[in-house]
Amino acid sequence: MTSQQNCPAEDIHHSERRKARPTRRAILAGALALTLSAGGATAWALDRFVVQHIEIADVSAYEAAQGVSSGTTAADSTASVTDTSYADDGTNIRISTVTTGSGDSTVTYYVADVVLDDATTLKSAFANDSFGENITQTTSEIAAAHNAIFAVNGDYYGFRDTGIVIRNGVVYRDEGARQGLAFYRDGTVKVYDETSATAEQLVADGVWNTLSFGPAIVQDSRIVDGIEDVEVDTNFGNHSIQGEQPRTAVGLIGTNHLVFVVVDGRSPGYSAGVTMTGLAQIMKDLGAQTAYNLDGGGSSTMYFNGSLVNNPLGANRERGTSDILYIGE
Repeated sequence: MTSQQNCPAEDIHHSERRKARPTRRAILAGALALTLSAGGATAWALDRFVVQHIEIADVSAYEAAQGVSSGTTAADSTASVTDTSYADDGTNIRISTVTTGSGDSTVTYYVADVVLDDATTLKSAFANDSFGENITQTTSEIAAAHNAIFAVNGDYYGFRDTGIVIRNGVVYRDEGARQGLAFYRDGTVKVYDETSATAEQLVADGVWNTLSFGPAIVQDSRIVDGIEDVEVDTNFGNHSIQGEQPRTAVGLIGTNHLVFVVVDGRSPGYSAGVTMTGLAQIMKDLGAQTAYNLDGGGSSTMYFNGSLVNNPLGANRERGTSDILYIGE
């Protein structure tokens, strides 16, 4: 977020509310050019936050070489699909819309109740099927490229160079920095301290995916204290995550039973967004034993059966992100 919001740097400006919206990189580049001195500092910042740095150009091939399927198979004709549900081989998805409040205090959010046949059915995918920094596509574009029936935005790992990144059982980064979330092959989900773990050990312990954003907002079915004061990052344009904002969260209800929530925001009369505590209350009320905050703001997106479920920033326009969590058809 930004210095005041839960998304990367171009959310510094609320220009997304206008019809003409510059791109993520254009806004960030402009802000850097204005705020940083000319010469080396500007060049460094542009290189760090704007220029793509591709470390692995073909993630599908990279994972296939390690025995992981890309998840791009054709749709299963035996699956049962409606506008708000999906059922196939023990995997079930039910999507609902919730609206609370009135007037400018209206909040609209979307809930996906997901039961998996196996924990590895929930996969991760990267923008442009590439791993590195500043590589972006919309959630819908990434989802379509992987034949996803359902997807939400991930942790925007590509905006930073820290964190433990394990996706589909494969280690991509091992730079512990914050509170992470680990999805295990046995269907459990746990919050952990990245600085006290290694990616190698996590994989050995059965971790299938990790997320590195946070914070945890529900633990042991209780709302976590102090979540309004957490700083996810200390780099440019991504400090605090306070206030009423669009949000994305994932929670564990029980083994192989997950709940995903996307809250729209910054759209008075449609959805104002929620605070971190408000998000935690939603997750607790849905029965989450554990819940974790993901990248939000313009990144907050839910996708189902080829279409957007939510209405990002009230403009039905997605902003690019670096990764998604998805369930393939």
